[in-house]
Amino acid sequence: MSGNVEASRETGGWHSEGRGSEETRASQPESRRPEETEGWQLEGRGSEAYEAYLVPRFFRPWAERLLTVSGVVEGDRVLDVGCGTGIVARSAVPLVGDEGHVVGVDLNQAMLETARMAAARLSPSVEWRQEDAMELSFPDDSFDRVLAQQVLQFVEDPVGVLAELRRVLRPGGRLGLNVLRPIRYNPSYALLAEVLERHVGEEAGVMMRSPFPEWSGTRLREFVLEAGFGEVSLYLDIRAVRYPSSEEYLRQEAASSPLAEPIAGLEENVRRRMIHHLEEALQDYTDHDGVVFPMETHLSVAN
Repeated sequence: MSGNVEASRETGGWHSEGRGSEETRASQPESRRPEETEGWQLEGRGSEAYEAYLVPRFFRPWAERLLTVSGVVEGDRVLDVGCGTGIVARSAVPLVGDEGHVVGVDLNQAMLETARMAAARLSPSVEWRQEDAMELSFPDDSFDRVLAQQVLQFVEDPVGVLAELRRVLRPGGRLGLNVLRPIRYNPSYALLAEVLERHVGEEAGVMMRSPFPEWSGTRLREFVLEAGFGEVSLYLDIRAVRYPSSEEYLRQEAASSPLAEPIAGLEENVRRRMIHHLEEALQDYTDHDGVVFPMETHLSVAN
């Protein structure tokens, strides 16, 4: 769950050529550096790995809770903003039924293509659109529920985006969103970021920390109120997340993120040291079955 750097085509394992840490760069061929590929975007197989690894472990449980507290019911018109591979939209379909309508929008075309494939058998179908959350094409008052899962922390103007979501929400409609808590509440990612910074480079650490804004629940409430909403309810979602090993944790995070290429490009000895240091860092979260750690996110609903 990280930011920046275009995903490698070889996202399924530890393959490909690229750049490593400072200790290996001098001996490796020229390739793109992390700082030269700005933006939290996934391409090609990165979006498929995201769907295969991160959606079942994180995004589906979050989506189910978001839909529940947002009160999505039969006949609703639902907009999933920053839909990614579409788990919120897809999960909304059986709730709204044949009389409802679900739309998913995202800037990333690769994510939308993966969403379309994942939703191919759904009935009724989801409408997928490539759109900017700051300038949605829908008329005012178009939707009964507008949902944004792990989106707000990646936009430059959170209040501006929320105001646009309010515009397309009908009077009496409801906004539902979730945003990860600061990284100190998600300690495994703080430790992973430190290990990546040590072995891959400073930008890799920045990328891994990027989904975790330093926002309190109070600050999130202020954003929503500033955008013109009222009756804001805040919740905490705290769940245990498990991986079979520290290495598998790193592998799935790499495959599902724009960090795939720089990590895959490390020399084997550097990669093994990185895994060893991650195992040491996660020792307090390790048991007989692997690694397990808490994952905390804010959830907000507003009318």
